[in-house]
Amino acid sequence: MPLEPGKSQSGEEPSNETSRTSRGDNSKASEECVRNRIRQSTPSPHRGSPAQASPPRFVSVEELMDAAKGVSNLALAHEIVVNGGFQIKATKLPQGSLERTVRDIVHKAFWDCLEAQFNEDPPVYDHAIILMGEIKETLLSFLLPGHTRLRNQINEVLDLELIKQEADNRALDIPQLANFTIRMMGTLCAPARDEEIRKLQDIKEPVPLFRAIFAALDLMKLDMANFAVSSIRPQLMKQSVEYERNKFQDFFDKQPDSLCYVTNWLEETASDLNSKDSDGASSESSCSVSVLNHAYLKLLTWDHEQRPFPETVVMDQIRFQEMKLELLKLTLLGTLLLITQNASGPVVSGLPGFTEQMKSLIGLLLEGVGTPGVSTDEVLATVSEKINVEVARCLSQHGSTPFSPERGESLKGQIRTAASPSNKIYRLIESRIESFLLSYLSAANQKSSPALPGGLGPIQKELEELAVKFARLVNYNKMVFSPYYDSILTKILNKQDAQP
Repeated sequence: MPLEPGKSQSGEEPSNETSRTSRGDNSKASEECVRNRIRQSTPSPHRGSPAQASPPRFVSVEELMDAAKGVSNLALAHEIVVNGGFQIKATKLPQGSLERTVRDIVHKAFWDCLEAQFNEDPPVYDHAIILMGEIKETLLSFLLPGHTRLRNQINEVLDLELIKQEADNRALDIPQLANFTIRMMGTLCAPARDEEIRKLQDIKEPVPLFRAIFAALDLMKLDMANFAVSSIRPQLMKQSVEYERNKFQDFFDKQPDSLCYVTNWLEETASDLNSKDSDGASSESSCSVSVLNHAYLKLLTWDHEQRPFPETVVMDQIRFQEMKLELLKLTLLGTLLLITQNASGPVVSGLPGFTEQMKSLIGLLLEGVGTPGVSTDEVLATVSEKINVEVARCLSQHGSTPFSPERGESLKGQIRTAASPSNKIYRLIESRIESFLLSYLSAANQKSSPALPGGLGPIQKELEELAVKFARLVNYNKMVFSPYYDSILTKILNKQDAQP
């Protein structure tokens, strides 16, 4: 079953030169992460990893290329299965980049040459015939096996030998060939492209018409590739677990030390749980399922810039980064709502719509928190001023005692320090959210959702959406890599049990 859809030209300025297809942004980012992971998996004396790496094994360039290609295909298959909205998109080169500059120069030279040939007396059709051949191949590639009549029409009208003879005898009718091409494109294109195909009929000059036809054909290629992706997704989902496991095993066979970060991740989690057991806080360190669930939870607070991501989850690193930001925002939102409710008193906080109004305001102000370039302290300072004004306004509207300056400053101070690790309310909300996510993982096979801890009611909808997304990703990862996790956790837990 093919996992790499056919290539397509860029959707900006097509020509008869090389063409290419770009995968969706999420796929490119995921594949880049995989490539980084291949480089990072090479043992290095400077890495300071507590796990003992195997001695370096010299491999051939062919083996490395095979491994890279296998992981690339694995990343693409994984993206198609996990990302329901996955689509192949046209490459958009940055304005002013070297690649775009070179492409524009080459394309301009080609189209200028074509126009020069048309302007000769008599006209020269060498380049035009080449383009008609590419158009013919593209139209034929859109056909299904049962499209016999359409295939015969294309082969008959776009007969290159006949076109060459007509060109030699000065009888070539370019507008007639263009009209046939446009009508055939209208027959084969998706309904969303009808308007763009109709616009081609208004172009009378041959060179602009050829350029517009190739631009439209590029879009049709993307449509066909995305249709192919959506068609193979159900079959791929049925086989994806075994496929991903086999592909990872192929990579593992070539890189025997490629689970060192997974081992470190699980060892660290088991050690943390064992420490809690020693303090009498829990009794979960001896259960492999519990250790693994806690390990997944640790990924939601992972330091992605300073620590390598575990090999078995690296293709979902972008998703875990996104969920980390969602978790941070939810924790802050829950903390700020609880602070606001406590400060405003039961009269105001019990008003219909007050909590939702505060939630909407705070959620809007927290956009971007945790991303580079956004200062959490500055955001919270802005939030403190806005909330203080809103609470004071509500108190005034409902005849309650207005805030004194001291009480207002106290509220703003609590909000400014809401993200501090030492903030008790923040730690309480964070702990309850983590508890809910762990319960959701444990109840993944049950019909009913776990009970929502107290204080999380205002953010229940967003928290459950995050939990569903988190559990779906975790459960799929478990299905693929459970044999590796079981083997590693068995060794870790046996080692812990053997310790006095």
